[in-house]
Amino acid sequence: MYARIGAIGLILACTSVAWMILGNTISSRTGNADELLRSKVVSSWGSPHQQQPPSASYSEIRPTRERRLVDGKLVEIPGEQEVIIGLPLESSRIDVDLNLEYRQKGLLWYSTYGVEFRGAYTFRNTSARPEQVSFRLPYPAANAIYDGVAVTANGLPVALEILNAGATAEVTAPAGAAVRFEARYRSRGLDSWTYKLAQPDGVGQVRDFELRMKTNFPEIDFAENTVSPNRKQRSGAGWNLEWKYENLVTGLHIAMVMPRKLQPGPMAGQISYFAPVSLLFFFFAMLVLTWIRGVPLHPVNYFFLAASFFAFHLLLAYLVDHISIHIAFVICSVVSIFLVVSYLRVVAGMRFAAVEAGGAQFLYLVLFSYAFFFKGFTGLAVTIGAILTLFVVMQATARVERQRPRTN
Repeated sequence: MYARIGAIGLILACTSVAWMILGNTISSRTGNADELLRSKVVSSWGSPHQQQPPSASYSEIRPTRERRLVDGKLVEIPGEQEVIIGLPLESSRIDVDLNLEYRQKGLLWYSTYGVEFRGAYTFRNTSARPEQVSFRLPYPAANAIYDGVAVTANGLPVALEILNAGATAEVTAPAGAAVRFEARYRSRGLDSWTYKLAQPDGVGQVRDFELRMKTNFPEIDFAENTVSPNRKQRSGAGWNLEWKYENLVTGLHIAMVMPRKLQPGPMAGQISYFAPVSLLFFFFAMLVLTWIRGVPLHPVNYFFLAASFFAFHLLLAYLVDHISIHIAFVICSVVSIFLVVSYLRVVAGMRFAAVEAGGAQFLYLVLFSYAFFFKGFTGLAVTIGAILTLFVVMQATARVERQRPRTN
């Protein structure tokens, strides 16, 4: 008896090592592919966006006096210097539409999106005379395309100058007057969209600020160390979000993280790492069932049962390259259960193979593995399965013991 249990334990240990190797292979293959595929997605679609607030400034020439030593005497030489003076940003009205569009490359899905940005900014000319004000809107990402770029000043279109770091426009602002610049563009990005409340980075101040964001996806998530919206409202398949502040001082930003789609490669790796737990439960159930039913199973039989379990994960690891992971999961489950039932049908009979063994495999292999499709519920599923197994085994063994005659 002890030798039989020891042999079964050795089979479990060896199969577990094989699963670890398979899981590492899947993780390595997925990790190496991610580095290459992500760069391809960025080059063809775009990188994460980090939109900074615009700036407005004018230049003025100020006289300078430089002291120099001439013929042993200290003299002042007059000169001129150009000084850039920034205009205060009095208000911001921003509208952002985010449209999630997943892209698949190999084993991985990437959270790409389209963005439509519209911003209206009011600056005030604090000079006592009219000034030629230069408005500059930084690009949110270098690796991206921008369509429909336009800027207006006080409702009138202005000529744009496209630079490497952003788009600029110039307009004459009367003394003490406010100038309302409106900028818009359409672009595409990856993974996240961020609006920096202050420029440059660090603690900054924003006045009379409103940002309205519309999404076409329900699973909204905000990055760490960012500001949550003041208002949320469902709109169709997505949300209408609003950030509104009168006079805010903060070092945080506004950021939306795009929801991630179920990744076939990493999912197959996680299921492989968890497989020894499934096989342990299955072997325990088989030991109890064969003892109750009086079915003699040799350790060699357990070896082929373990191989049938391993076939599920091996086939899943390479099938998800070509078809949906949900369809691949169903195919692998049918194949593995067929291997077990068809084999035990010859060894122990059709009823035991289809009902007891097939039911146990469906519970511990299929349902335990399917729990990984529901993020955060895997541990709960295993716990419930363990408790149900304990209950069934206790009831079954207690009934067997009660039916046996007692001896004094």
